Amino acid sequence: MANATASSLRPFGLRDKVSYAFGDIANDCTFILSSTFLLKFYTDVMGIEAYVVGIMMMVARCVDAVTDMTMGRIVDLTKPGKAGKFRPWILRGSGLVAIMSFLMYPVWFQDMSLAFKTVWMFVTYLLWGSVFYTMVNIPYGSMASAITPEPTQRTQLSVYRNAGATIASLAISAGVPMIVYYQDADGNQIFNGSTFSMVALGFSIAAILCYFVCYFGSTERVKIAPPAKDSKAPKTNFVRNLVTNRALLAIIVAAIFLLLSQLTITSMAQYVFPNFYRNIPAQSTAATIGSLGILALSPVATPLAKKFGKKELSVIGALVGAASYLICFLVRPENVWVFVAFYVIAYLGMGVFNILIWACIIDVIDYSEVKNHIREDGTIYSCYSFARKLGQAASSGLSGALITMVGYTDATKFDPEVTNGIFNIACLVPVIGFVLVALTLIFLYPLSRKVVESNSAELERRRAEK
Repeated sequence: MANATASSLRPFGLRDKVSYAFGDIANDCTFILSSTFLLKFYTDVMGIEAYVVGIMMMVARCVDAVTDMTMGRIVDLTKPGKAGKFRPWILRGSGLVAIMSFLMYPVWFQDMSLAFKTVWMFVTYLLWGSVFYTMVNIPYGSMASAITPEPTQRTQLSVYRNAGATIASLAISAGVPMIVYYQDADGNQIFNGSTFSMVALGFSIAAILCYFVCYFGSTERVKIAPPAKDSKAPKTNFVRNLVTNRALLAIIVAAIFLLLSQLTITSMAQYVFPNFYRNIPAQSTAATIGSLGILALSPVATPLAKKFGKKELSVIGALVGAASYLICFLVRPENVWVFVAFYVIAYLGMGVFNILIWACIIDVIDYSEVKNHIREDGTIYSCYSFARKLGQAASSGLSGALITMVGYTDATKFDPEVTNGIFNIACLVPVIGFVLVALTLIFLYPLSRKVVESNSAELERRRAEK
């Protein structure tokens, strides 16, 4: 059970929020890079068919079912040390996740056999995502509960975390395409694998530095001891607690659909802009405007969430994203800048839920503690982390399968039938995903603003009695 530490600790403030944001910049230097460019790298540079990449990601998610839950239990059962309960894991795993991320993009093996390249892809991706990323990301995400016990301050951490993710996304989605594409004699945009490998190295170095900022700048103020049930706790195990946690199950389903939509948008941007519109500057402009818009939304997210509720705002954002892409599909704009406008509107709608979702996870952890009289930050966060990876795999697997179905190969990637199919995928998958996010939050997710406030008050009462 959580107990506050001594009041001599530095008060919660801007340093904690900025340092926590750097942690997600570090995470996304490898996660967003993979989500955005891994499929493109292996199809266009390494010559591996898209469906094989999708199969690899689904295999990795089966492994994650074990590694994520294992890491969550390890974190929950770890006793807080001098550096805290969660922070030491960031220091231990930062170098490993960064190195393995770089090794996922081995342009130097471009001329090796297809079997060798496929095995290398499987091994490095599994080590990066299922082992080392898990080793860092689950403690990092769980750490918000230890930085502060206050719901409003946790929402601020969520806002800053999303700002960190947006900064990383801006650098990757807007900056990288301008570096790694070149135009051939026919005016086609070609992906440069050698340049991209060096870019991946740069992001790996940046990830390590950002992890260090997160580690040295943040403070754990709440000592969260290994879970020990109190006398009022029901006699159940953690597995039953998880599967009967309606809020957790709902946020997992919503997260899968959110990531499916979000990562389809970013991964298909690598095809719709260079192949359908043949305009890389428009891709960078769209990513820049969308990311800056998210940063502009961030300062107002906390007061709006406090007034209207995180669930309620997230539903509106998801429906805005769905409507934008549906209209885009029906209009089918020939002008790339009209498409950019639809892209940005959907990006902002999606961003509302992204800004608030990390605070929603902490609400779910509080809900579980109220219900089961036991706090399991690491275990619950690991379930959510697994859901995010499922969403990533579903996006890459579905995108890979669909672009294979429309006939995409290195030889046909600029054929009109193929590029029209790419446009359809880029619009319709996000529409379906965003609608499913909204429906899940409306009908399954129970944590409205009033319920969250009630749970917070109940936990404060229990801690005051101890």
